[in-house]
Amino acid sequence: MDYIKLVNDAFANEAVNNYPDFKAGDTITVTYRIKEGDKERLQKFRGVVLQVRGASPATKTFTVRKISNGIGVERIFPFNSPFIDSIEVNKYGKVRRARIFYLRDLSGKKARIKEKKYVAKDAE
Repeated sequence: MDYIKLVNDAFANEAVNNYPDFKAGDTITVTYRIKEGDKERLQKFRGVVLQVRGASPATKTFTVRKISNGIGVERIFPFNSPFIDSIEVNKYGKVRRARIFYLRDLSGKKARIKEKKYVAKDAE
């Protein structure tokens, strides 16, 4: 009996999230539910996706990086977290790698990511 496969199948059936498709280089806003004592509030974390990893829905995570007061802050979010309220894609970035850790060493204009241009299908 493979217990890991059993748990992964249970999460696969349960974790049907309606999140938009995004990948490394995209700028997203994650609205996260934070519990402080007996109060609960929503906090937005906006940044660039550095990587999306994990094969099964139970282990799938994504890393988001932002600059806060001149200091780089990274946060790892599990896809099936019950604390994620929503994910919104702000910009689609044009990068050539699946994991863009080189952004950690860059700052200012060098850390910019080109934006993908999409043509609307209804424009024709």
